[in-house]
Amino acid sequence: MEVKDLQPKAVFEIFDQITKIPRPSKKEEKIRQYILDFAKEHGIEAHADKIGNVILRKPASAGCENAPTVILQGHMDMVCESNDKNFNFETTPITTIVDGEWVRADGTTLGADNGIGVAAALAILTDDTLVHGPLEVLITMDEETGMTGANNLEKGELKGTILINLDSEDDAEVFVGCAGGIDTVATFHYNRSFAPADFHYFLMDVRDGLGGHSGGDIHLGRANANKLVARFLFNLMKDHEVSVSTIDGGNLRNAIPRAAHVVFGVHTSKKEDVCAAFNKYVADIEREYKGLETTLKLTLESVDKPDFTLDATTTRNLILSLYCAPHGVISMSRDIEGLVETSTNLASVKMKDNDQILVTTSQRSSVDSRKFDIAGQVEAVFRLAGAEVEHGDGYPAWTPNLDSTIMKLASDAYEELYGKRPAIKAIHAGLECSLFQQNYPGLDMVSFGPTLRDVHSPSERMHIPAVDRFWHQLRLTLEKAAKL
Repeated sequence: MEVKDLQPKAVFEIFDQITKIPRPSKKEEKIRQYILDFAKEHGIEAHADKIGNVILRKPASAGCENAPTVILQGHMDMVCESNDKNFNFETTPITTIVDGEWVRADGTTLGADNGIGVAAALAILTDDTLVHGPLEVLITMDEETGMTGANNLEKGELKGTILINLDSEDDAEVFVGCAGGIDTVATFHYNRSFAPADFHYFLMDVRDGLGGHSGGDIHLGRANANKLVARFLFNLMKDHEVSVSTIDGGNLRNAIPRAAHVVFGVHTSKKEDVCAAFNKYVADIEREYKGLETTLKLTLESVDKPDFTLDATTTRNLILSLYCAPHGVISMSRDIEGLVETSTNLASVKMKDNDQILVTTSQRSSVDSRKFDIAGQVEAVFRLAGAEVEHGDGYPAWTPNLDSTIMKLASDAYEELYGKRPAIKAIHAGLECSLFQQNYPGLDMVSFGPTLRDVHSPSERMHIPAVDRFWHQLRLTLEKAAKL
């Protein structure tokens, strides 16, 4: 069976079309045009704002003109992660696979985050059987790498007073709050040195880790490939002179890095010592992550002498700082059981052509002061190592409103349909709701969606029955809102 033939067909037909459209963050021209063309084809009012968000509007059903305007909101970009390093997300469509009750992609991220939310919103606009009040649909750009679209949405662009965010990932849960976030980037400047001729050189490769969302999956204890590389080199440096030539790990600030590699050398006489140390290290890692990281691979192979190595000071400072930089859960919430309050992700290490090494990290917290505190700790580590450190603008936390009208309607709709009261939760991942409340402080907001797993990784998958429940919950919620 193909994705377009799944139920609810109105949603999956659009989702199938979306998967065929390349849409990396900051390169959303094709998906933006698709949405505008879709609106034109169906006679729906639509326009793109100055930054590149798309806003669509549909009048109320007859008799519901005085109901509050409801905004359906999702984002058009997707996280681009692939098992194939040569996969080009700018030109190549996603290949989808129906695997039992799940939809997944063939070796890449699926883009259900947030393609399924966009598909549901567009399907609502073409559903002539639905009784609803005035509707707006806001599809933002560049959510994944900076929330640029939400951050630059101008005052007055939206008319609605209720917003349903369609970017959550758990069936039977309704979200009313999220963590705030900030990025911290360290820049090392290095000098090139001649690679010692009497050294033996190795490529250490870490690959096929689970990775995942740095907000939604950070509490699962998955391996960070950057930390695995740094840990081995740190221990090696205790007994040997180590010369690093190239290092690379991770990609996106909001993804736990699942792959990394480093080319390094030691004196030729120490070759066998390194091999023995690596074998012991692999055994330690396999034992530590037994039953969790079932596909993780660590390999070591000999390579030719590189053209250059990093100067000794930068090598030492880089490895020491990567090893001791915090990563993972920092604290749990005392207000909501099971919710991560504060975390940090050592996201990527990238060498640049201008003799710089950029280390990108991302901090999250539902408490703004703790967010800035952990960002400060990360900054301190890298400043001690001699790096330049800058922070991004960040985004605030979305504070839960347990008196929310739309929260009650969405919860009532799910219970009425499926006989179960959904859990009311906050999420550790960032949602654009936190930014909307700045320019639209009176907006009543909620977020819900179908079950997605392992988002931001090539293992991303979406539960088909949950999409059907999500669709009917959304429709009934809008019908209830039309009676307000």
